[in-house]
Parts: sequence; C-alpha cells; structure tokens
Amino acid sequence: MKIYLLSFFIIFTSFVNVAYSAQSTITESEGYACMGEDRTKRQTEETAFQDAKRKAVEQVSTYIQSETQVKDFELQKDIVNAYTNAKVRIIESHAKWDNEPPRIGDCYKIKIKAEVIPNEDTMKKISQSKEFDDPSAPLKVQVWTDKKEYESGEKVKIYIKGNKPFYAIVLYNDAKGELLQLLPNPYRKDNYFNGGVVYEIPSGNDRFELEVSPPFGEEKVFVYAATSALGDINVEDIGGVYQVKTRHADIGDRTRGIKLKEKTSNKGMTASEFFEGVVVLKTGGYKK
Repeated sequence: MKIYLLSFFIIFTSFVNVAYSAQSTITESEGYACMGEDRTKRQTEETAFQDAKRKAVEQVSTYIQSETQVKDFELQKDIVNAYTNAKVRIIESHAKWDNEPPRIGDCYKIKIKAEVIPNEDTMKKISQSKEFDDPSAPLKVQVWTDKKEYESGEKVKIYIKGNKPFYAIVLYNDAKGELLQLLPNPYRKDNYFNGGVVYEIPSGNDRFELEVSPPFGEEKVFVYAATSALGDINVEDIGGVYQVKTRHADIGDRTRGIKLKEKTSNKGMTASEFFEGVVVLKTGGYKK
C-alpha cells in the first residue's frame, strides 16, 4: 500500500469481513495471606494471588449486576452468568511482604489490575440479541465499512457505533505491515464518542481519504474501546494520521492500561468495560 500525504490524502486498500470481537471488564483488587507452619512462602504468595483474582471476579460480577438493566430477564441472567464463570488475566501486579526475608506469621499483600474475561461462547451467543445493544448492557462497539468489496480507485468509509459512551482508538494495518492510527489524529484529537451515534472515518476535520490502490492484499481495522480513558501507545505525527511506534504485539496490553476511576453508582469500586474489535479487509485491482 502506498501512502500519500500530499494535500493530506492517504491511499488505502479494502474489502470487509468482521473477524473478531471481545468484551471484558478491567478492575483492581487486593489479595492477602499470612505464612504459617503449614504454609510455605511460595504457598502464601499463591494463596494471596488467588485471593486477589477471586475478589476481582466478585467485584466485576457485582458491577455487571448493578449496571446491566436490560428488559429481557433471561438475557440479563446470561450476561451475569457469563461474568460469574469468567477468566482472569493479570495486567499489572504489585506485591510486598511484611519483612524480607519473611518469617512464620508474616503476611503477603498483592494488588492487581486484572482483566475479567466473561465466558466467550456465552457472550458470542447473547451478543446477537437486539437487547444487547441497550446502553445498560456491557460495552459493545460495532465497526463496519460501506461496501464488502472495493476496486482500485474507490474510496472506503469506516463506521463505528457504541451502545453507550466510550473512549476509543482506531488503527489501520496495511498489507505491508505498517500500522497507522486513524482516530484520534492530528486534526481530530477527540477520542470520546457518544453512545448510539454512528461515527464516520474519514469525516469532519480529518485530512485524509481512504482510496483503494496497490499493493492489494489482506488488511485490518482495529478498534480498542473502553468506558474509561485508554492506556497510551506511542505514535508519531506523519501528516493527516499518526504512525504507530508501539510494537503491534504490545498494543493490547498498552491500551488495557486503563485509567480507572471510582464508579459513582458503585462507591469504592473501580471498573471499566473494555471492547476489542477487528475487521479484516481485502482488495483486488478489478477496475481496468
């Protein structure tokens, strides 16, 4: 794919197919355990770690129950059950013993930032329900393009829409492996979007267009979204868009570095809903 920044135009290639999406909730929790005659240092650390993970699932389950108020009772029940049977992935952890080296009676404390991932099969099934687009359901961001196939010279439009207010970044991975950040960009810096509104890319203050050109091949649009401000990735201004400098493999973890805030509806709890979506794009030089 050739990239042209003259007159703030960018040339892309595209053909759409929704490939992947995932929902989760990110929270912080603490675990605690003390070393005894029947518990080694390693066992104490593992006990505290499992305590923190258990609390993370409990906190998120409580959060989901209080935030999810969809009219379909069975759907609400399925959503809650999906989070009750969730997996936990550790994003950050900080731990400390009362003393080093620890002795019998000393305690181990660990604080984690964790991504609580609901049962994937259940979420995939219930996400097809229209009720799942309700603002009280977990964050869901739709991403699509205006056509399924594009020919050389045609211009591509990307659209995103969330079921509730969200923060997001939109990235484009071209056939050569170059990764660009389409939103926010140097001329459209806002990364906060209202729920229920369709946002078009490019539009408004954007200074680029997406026009099909060689080399043709598979390309992808990535959307990372959350109900709290996302963690930062490294980018460089190259005109109408940003070039991503963060390694592609690290972007998932970096964006999940959510700036958690206390929920007013759940005093004392910090949680943020997270969504990751990918659209696969292909093209061919069909026009003569």
